[in-house]
Amino acid sequence: MMILFALTSDIKQSTDYADLDSLLYGISNGDKKCLEQLYQVTHTSVYSFALSVLKNHHDAEDVLHDCYVAVWNGAESYVSRGKPMAWIITIAKNLCLQRMRERKKAECTSQEGWELAIPDTDMLTMEDRSILVTCMEQLSDEERQIVMLHAVVGFKHREIARIMELPLSTVLSKYARALKRLKQYLQ
Repeated sequence: MMILFALTSDIKQSTDYADLDSLLYGISNGDKKCLEQLYQVTHTSVYSFALSVLKNHHDAEDVLHDCYVAVWNGAESYVSRGKPMAWIITIAKNLCLQRMRERKKAECTSQEGWELAIPDTDMLTMEDRSILVTCMEQLSDEERQIVMLHAVVGFKHREIARIMELPLSTVLSKYARALKRLKQYLQ
């Protein structure tokens, strides 16, 4: 919340929120100059916010770009409540969260990624880890992704369905089938 206040206070000093509202109204009518002006006034705050969340310049630049594409595409749905910068930062926040989920998913889907994602606790011996890796190799890539995203990363099945672009019922059945296959392999 403090970051949002600091970012928006810089905007408040240089531009009145009514000005941002009018720029968003212009964008909703297809005015590219309004988008350019909005970008000039707000891009530093959006980039700084994205960088503070993602801690990676390349990802922050991608979120910055995607944010203004989303502003262009979504300006018609913007409803002025006197907080246009909060609306823009919310878009950036959602894009950052999406980027972090994609990063986490990519880590879990690579062979090394899912092996590294196995919790490193005193309860797991080297033999247990070896058995777990061998068990996970019995699953298809998609099943392994679902199991890792749910059991290790902690995503809910609905989130996994959205991330993997699969129906929820498919995710649930593949998860259940994967657990059954793991149980059979262990026996």
